[in-house]
Amino acid sequence: MTRMPSCTALFVAPDVTLYHTGPALDHGPLPSVFYFALSGQDSLCLDPYNQPVQFLSGQMLRVFSLTLPAHEAGLSPHDALGTWAEDLSKGIDCLQTFIDQIQLTLDFAISKGFVDPHRVAIAGLSRGGLIAALAAAQEPRFRTLLAFAPLTKLALAKEFSALKENPLVASYDAMKRADLLADRRIRLYIGNRDTRVSTEACFAFTMALVEKAHEARIRSAPIELIVSPSIGQMGHGTSAEIFRQGANWLIECLIHHG
Repeated sequence: MTRMPSCTALFVAPDVTLYHTGPALDHGPLPSVFYFALSGQDSLCLDPYNQPVQFLSGQMLRVFSLTLPAHEAGLSPHDALGTWAEDLSKGIDCLQTFIDQIQLTLDFAISKGFVDPHRVAIAGLSRGGLIAALAAAQEPRFRTLLAFAPLTKLALAKEFSALKENPLVASYDAMKRADLLADRRIRLYIGNRDTRVSTEACFAFTMALVEKAHEARIRSAPIELIVSPSIGQMGHGTSAEIFRQGANWLIECLIHHG
């Protein structure tokens, strides 16, 4: 894939910029996806991280993004989780602040008539997958959740090895939000030996979701985990084909089924 979607910026608040790509905003409310990988611009425009966005290009569907904490211009994304760990160790909850910003921008986009509030999904890659799950748990209007190679338990990331017992870090375990997510449409993709974010942790999160759905008497809960052969460093890569499958699933959920 060579065609890069162009993205533009919307200034929502003094420290909050919402990036978007897709059909012109004057077309009125459309099905939408909030997608997180790196910075807002890179999530939408930098290959290969934006490949889900590329596969959504040409649809009557908008994609929005925000810049993840510690992914601002001039900062290396390789250092970001270390910065998160430093902040959380000091009691600075950069993740909750960001999740609140997602909720703020969703309110903004709906109020401006950009997003159909009944057809809005949230998606993420790796650390963005954790953010997507946490934001969906807080914001019930995200009825569809998609994550590629998601970090599901912050304490398992190597940057948090010295903070495993920190209560704030321990609270960022997606499994602890399973009861709030059990009524959503969810699809997770993971490599069969992802040692960066832990295949086992992703499986455990999925099973927690399924059990909570069962307790809520949800029959045939639309919660899926797709495991494929690991690629890349630490088995943490995601192939173009997996990104394509995920994008097609979003199209099916948001456009064909509504």
